[in-house]
Amino acid sequence: MSQKANQLLKNKKKNILELWMKNQLADEGLREDLISNDELRSQSEELINALVTNLSGENFTNLDADEWSPVIEILGGIAITRARQGFSPRETGNFVFSLKEAILEVLQQEITGDQSNLYTESQKINRLMDSLSVVTFETFIKGREEVILRQTDEITEISTPVIRVWDGILALPIIGTLDSARTQIVMENLLQEIVETGSSIAILDISGVPAVDSLVAQHLIKTVSATRLMGAECIISGIRPEIAQTVVHLGIDLSNIITKASLASALAYSFRVMRLEVKKISTVSKP
Repeated sequence: MSQKANQLLKNKKKNILELWMKNQLADEGLREDLISNDELRSQSEELINALVTNLSGENFTNLDADEWSPVIEILGGIAITRARQGFSPRETGNFVFSLKEAILEVLQQEITGDQSNLYTESQKINRLMDSLSVVTFETFIKGREEVILRQTDEITEISTPVIRVWDGILALPIIGTLDSARTQIVMENLLQEIVETGSSIAILDISGVPAVDSLVAQHLIKTVSATRLMGAECIISGIRPEIAQTVVHLGIDLSNIITKASLASALAYSFRVMRLEVKKISTVSKP
């Protein structure tokens, strides 16, 4: 960028900021429910101050230069924050695109009578802002992936609760697909609860598992084996007719594992093993 245009943008920084804010506030997609106007202005001022400071010919197209680190850091922080706040990629991208429009408009107003110079400087601005847009999208996607991974971990923790149904009896209802990662969490939660409660029986209820294939069966067998190593007996309940047929068809050997059709049957079996008896007490009304 020529020294003249560079100095022009620095001198017109306030004009660019006001025009940029005008463009953002006029956008129909502005998320006032996620960010206040004051916060939006604060982010815009911080970015434009860092950006205009680095508009020099020596490093103009080299975003890897040390001089651009503050701009990349500020832009990355804004993208990460917006990803966590729930902004869409389009809304986050418009933050940078609207700045480009403001800069180009100011250039067009100030560089008059020299269309060749205006075209050259506009092209440089376009390339710069497009590169910054790519950085914004990359950082936004990274932030969104972190949010998704964290939410996935939280949902997995919630979806594998270990319930103490009776003294010495634990139940773990499994809902959804059982993969390797989830099996590890199931085993960890179950074994930890066995240690803490001293339970001798654990019931794995797979009523909510949509299908059982050889991989799921292997995961269940590993969980049963780990439970037995902790000195507790493991019962698998929720064996529906279609699951039983699938297990037989696949040739999976579950003969050494206690299986029951329902959680109630598994609980009744557990009571018998522990020599417990539950009776219904009939109340006699007084005359």
